[in-house]
Amino acid sequence: MVQNISPFKFGQIVDSEAFTNRDNEISFLGNNLLSGNHVIIISPRRYGKSSLVKKFALNNKKPDVIHCMIDLFSINSEEEFYETLARELIKSTSSKFEEWIENAKTFFKTLIPRISIGVDPLNDFTISFDQKEIVRHKSEILNLAETIAKKKQKRIIVYLDEFQNISSFNKSLQFQKALRAEWQKHKNVSYCIYGSKRHMMHEIFDNSEAPFYRFGSLFILDRIDTDHWISFIVSKFKESHKIISESLATEIAGLMKNHPHYVQQLAHFTWSFAGEDVAMDTINHAVKFMINSNSPLFIKTIEEISNTQLNLIKAITNGETQFSATSTMQKYNLGTPRNVFKNKKALENKDIIDIAANEIRFIDPLFEIWIKNTIQ
Repeated sequence: MVQNISPFKFGQIVDSEAFTNRDNEISFLGNNLLSGNHVIIISPRRYGKSSLVKKFALNNKKPDVIHCMIDLFSINSEEEFYETLARELIKSTSSKFEEWIENAKTFFKTLIPRISIGVDPLNDFTISFDQKEIVRHKSEILNLAETIAKKKQKRIIVYLDEFQNISSFNKSLQFQKALRAEWQKHKNVSYCIYGSKRHMMHEIFDNSEAPFYRFGSLFILDRIDTDHWISFIVSKFKESHKIISESLATEIAGLMKNHPHYVQQLAHFTWSFAGEDVAMDTINHAVKFMINSNSPLFIKTIEEISNTQLNLIKAITNGETQFSATSTMQKYNLGTPRNVFKNKKALENKDIIDIAANEIRFIDPLFEIWIKNTIQ
């Protein structure tokens, strides 16, 4: 029977069937987190950080290991952080909501948790505290994972997604110092911390003056090699009774610069538009469809940046590397070397470009194609 569902996934946490490669990365996580070391994963958005840690957690479901996943994307204050941390630790370390209530009472000695359970206990279980008390006794929550791990004689791995959001908290530096002071003493808990704002994550973990400097092993998650994409794309087409050549699979990976999210997306639309066999025209049609769908977003991006920032984008698109050279600044009207530096940082902060090891890449390879076809 012919499969009518695309085997390629994007815009969500990728499941095991659509997950490709990352064997070395999973091995790295295991060697560190299961041994009691902390890991900081840094990469631009949509590189598959969340899919990677979920895959690792699924691969390491062991009786003596507890995995606790926490997303800080919508957490806006220190108090929200404490309540979220407490709730997710209680939920992940107990199997039934009756145990959640009992443990919430057992593991707090000073703080008195207010517990609320809705119609659906799995989704409507909340823990809150008196706001004044939570600040006075925050160490009780910050040490909760270690307390539970000792009690249950297990290793707890706490995964903290979008960790850079704590930079926006009131008195963030003081808050970071409090976290580091307690967490560095934990012997039975490993922390896996990651975020999509690469420059902000570097500021938190790679700045010698920051509280979290050298808190754990810093891991830069990169794009997936072409060879892995070729075998993955070819095999997924074959499994769903369609044929794509290795050369065309290479084209898909190359057009999207091996970016995990966009390679899966282009492979998906190519698969959707293809018959039994894939031709280059099918890939071109898929690219055109994706560009047309994203054009309003790209236009909005251009409208929100300055002329000199747009000129810098044009220079990057044309393969320029010496942006502060007099000839380059004059050719693209980039202003002064100071302007070039400021605009590179501005484009990085807007998640338009990624700067690493003296290389500048567009975070969205589709945006780069659109620039070449529309703006140049």
